[in-house]
Amino acid sequence: MIIQRVVLNSRPGKNGVPVAENFRLEQSAIADTVQVGQVRVKTLYLSVDPYMRCRMNEDTGSDYLRPWQLSEVADGGGIGVVEESKHDNLAEGDFVTSFTWPWQTVAILDGSLLQKLVPQLVNGRLSYFLGAAGITGLTALLGIREKGHVAAGANQTMVVSGAAGACGSVAGQIGRLEGCSRVVGIAGTDEKCSILVQEMGFDAAINYKKGDVAKQLRELCPGGVDVYFDNVGGDISDTVISQMNKNSHIILCGQISQYNKDVPYPPPLPPATEKIQKERNITRERFLVLNYMDKQEASVLQLCQWIQEGKLKVRETVVEGLANIGAAFQSMMNGGNIGKQIVSVSK
Repeated sequence: MIIQRVVLNSRPGKNGVPVAENFRLEQSAIADTVQVGQVRVKTLYLSVDPYMRCRMNEDTGSDYLRPWQLSEVADGGGIGVVEESKHDNLAEGDFVTSFTWPWQTVAILDGSLLQKLVPQLVNGRLSYFLGAAGITGLTALLGIREKGHVAAGANQTMVVSGAAGACGSVAGQIGRLEGCSRVVGIAGTDEKCSILVQEMGFDAAINYKKGDVAKQLRELCPGGVDVYFDNVGGDISDTVISQMNKNSHIILCGQISQYNKDVPYPPPLPPATEKIQKERNITRERFLVLNYMDKQEASVLQLCQWIQEGKLKVRETVVEGLANIGAAFQSMMNGGNIGKQIVSVSK
């Protein structure tokens, strides 16, 4: 069977900025027959995420991420529908997902590595299982619960950087649902800031490209910052940390401003910022959602319930066509999307 797939065409270099041309669309062939235990799936949706930038390097800098190989198919979170099954627990027509879904139109996969989806849990919006009801939502929810130390009634203020992105936009809403009394987002355009406040219930949002971020933070968080959901690192994080309270908490989710630089993960703080962290006893621990998969099922059900109840608003940027996944990746890394970046493959 002839299929289309996307392979890693070139590496941007450890300090380079990724571009669409780092990926290549090509035709390939897969077997015509499905073996026992396998299923043939048609790809419906693929997820494009910031962590993938690390996989473009020969050394990802991480012990849990495998680097993509040149001229080999890329992979990540994906959703598809079963077309043929020789696996006891999967049948034709089932919707399934995997964290290591190949970027190709059709694939033959080991059925034991796939998770069956129930579309009704997300009101039929299957792509949500790659975002707010998937690994992105889990990262936000478990990050807050495991590292944020949020307590209802404690009058805590949360700041979220990268707040209009896939994880940040969910994290701010969950912070409020879990008990924060004030949530402030940091994003890169006035449009994003407006969406955070008007649609997603943030109390306020700062456009970091305009004005004095430190001054705006002092005005919007007069009691200081108790919880910081950090998606970006760099200068923005240094500014937030400088206004954090004693015994406050940083949820170290991502460092997208540092992903195009050859630095360890998590990147070390500048000496002045590190001094503040230590003097104020601010926790800053690496958070990896894969370490909490024993809580996955209950957490996904909680996320789905909030979505069904309208308490968790979901934003997606959907790009049509496998051929455009490289451009979608470049746009996401440049901060051009709002919410989750999804590629729709079936159309």
